[in-house]
Amino acid sequence: MKTTGEKRKVSLTVWIFIALILGVFAGILLQGSPKIAETYIAPLGTIFLNLVKMVVVPVVLFSIMQGVISLQDIRKVGSIGGKTVAFYICTTAFAVTLGLVFANMLNVGSGYKLDSGMLEGFEAVESPSFIDTIVNIFPSNAVQPLADATMLQIIVIALFFGFGVIIAGEKGKLAGSVIESFSEVSIKVMGIIIKFSPIGVFGLITPVIATNGVSVLLPLLKLIGVAYLVSIIHMVVVYSSAVRAIGKISPIRFFKEMSEAMLFAFSSASSVGTLPFNMECTKRLGVKKEVSSFVLPLGATINMDGTAIYQGVCVVFIAQIFGMDLTMSQQLTVILTATLASIGTAGVPGSGVIMLSMVLQSVGLPLEGIALVAGIDRILDMARTTVNITGDAACSVCVNAMELKKEQQAG
Repeated sequence: MKTTGEKRKVSLTVWIFIALILGVFAGILLQGSPKIAETYIAPLGTIFLNLVKMVVVPVVLFSIMQGVISLQDIRKVGSIGGKTVAFYICTTAFAVTLGLVFANMLNVGSGYKLDSGMLEGFEAVESPSFIDTIVNIFPSNAVQPLADATMLQIIVIALFFGFGVIIAGEKGKLAGSVIESFSEVSIKVMGIIIKFSPIGVFGLITPVIATNGVSVLLPLLKLIGVAYLVSIIHMVVVYSSAVRAIGKISPIRFFKEMSEAMLFAFSSASSVGTLPFNMECTKRLGVKKEVSSFVLPLGATINMDGTAIYQGVCVVFIAQIFGMDLTMSQQLTVILTATLASIGTAGVPGSGVIMLSMVLQSVGLPLEGIALVAGIDRILDMARTTVNITGDAACSVCVNAMELKKEQQAG
């Protein structure tokens, strides 16, 4: 007979899934009174997400610094960074191509009746120049980015101070020990907060379902269906192939270990908020801390495979709604623009909409088309975020495997 201590505990993933289902049912029940969900249930999700965002900055800052210090070689950081950016660019280009192909094959815009009233009051979002984005990556002080949670600037700060500790040699050892201690404390705090994730998931998903009723979703159901279908295909085909071929990990094991992070990403629609979960999941997949602490925060900022799928599907949808046929050269332009824009708008709030503005402009489509998909953006964002964070994890698994192989060959 098993004692209470020997009984098998229900995993956090199962609790998150239960919370997700309960949130959906609660949202359906509260569709007639969405204000109740917004007033009394949404704060649970907001508080939890605030706590996650609070711990993300110290986790990223100290983890990256510790990772750089443990590598003891600035060139090795460059090697990991190069592989990471190359992986993200390739998968993003493939994602937008996949979105275009399926949107064309399934005629995503067919059967939709354009309501001109939806376009009233729309204002185009001004996209930042690529040069401005590059300049803004480098902070003018070391405190403001931490307060604003500007991830790319935090990564730059962590890299420079990590390099400083390495270069300082013997005199930098005390600083290295302090950073390691703070990193461990941050991870423990993160662990405490993650335990409350089922409550947070319930608070995040219930208002979404209560507010976005069936009446809002039905007219654009085909667009949602195609976007979700392509997202699933991209994860199953591209990431499975990558983790099997490069990472030497079974795709079944990969998705099983990633389920916790994927469920939270789907519920919260926050890549940065999912970062602590992603770090835990990749750790179970055998990814070294110095790799995951660099690859994952960078991916949470610049890797936008899910957003790229959204670009491809929405561009074809908007073109078909306005009765315009995209030529092959225009669709190639969409692929190029969406891929570059994913890095060019990195860290910019509302980057998905800004990217779509840039892509539409590149092929001469009316920007007002964005207003057509604005009403269901939160539903689409759930799929986008899930793809994005899964891609981050797949990249960390592959980069980790390549670095291990490199070390074995050198040894």
